[in-house]
Amino acid sequence: MKGTSCEAIPVPENAFLRSSGYDWQCDRGYRQDRETCVPVVLPGNAYLSEDTSGSGWTCERGFTASSSACVAIAVPENGYLTNADYGAKWACERGFFEIDGRCERVAIPENAILDRVSYGPGWRCERGYEPVNNACVVIDLPANAHLDRSGNRWRCDRSFQLSNGECVLGR
Repeated sequence: MKGTSCEAIPVPENAFLRSSGYDWQCDRGYRQDRETCVPVVLPGNAYLSEDTSGSGWTCERGFTASSSACVAIAVPENGYLTNADYGAKWACERGFFEIDGRCERVAIPENAILDRVSYGPGWRCERGYEPVNNACVVIDLPANAHLDRSGNRWRCDRSFQLSNGECVLGR
């Protein structure tokens, strides 16, 4: 049992007295089991960790802990390991979306380009085109209108206002 400041502290084998003098800690490669230090049993693809009260080991990048083993993370084709959870997660490469544990290619319609955002269809229409039913169709600009800053919508020119889908001289 760990002692108080007035009595000698019994330090188990494979342990050392902490600098406070009131407590002990297991040596590296050992973990605490009640009042003793037992050797850490490293499974394949693991390394010693600073956790002296738990398992005492952590899985290497690309592996995940499963009971007392490190199991390889199955990264699908067109996927890669991320830095999330110390390399225990994967994501799809650019141009692919995760669907049911696979990385499926984004279907890019004509007059579209890959989009950087992680939501939506994964593509956006080129300037001068707008999305309609998973396709990019030419924007039909009415007279006295221009493409807006995005290039995928239009606005009425200055001094004109929208009326019934046309740009008419303001009143």
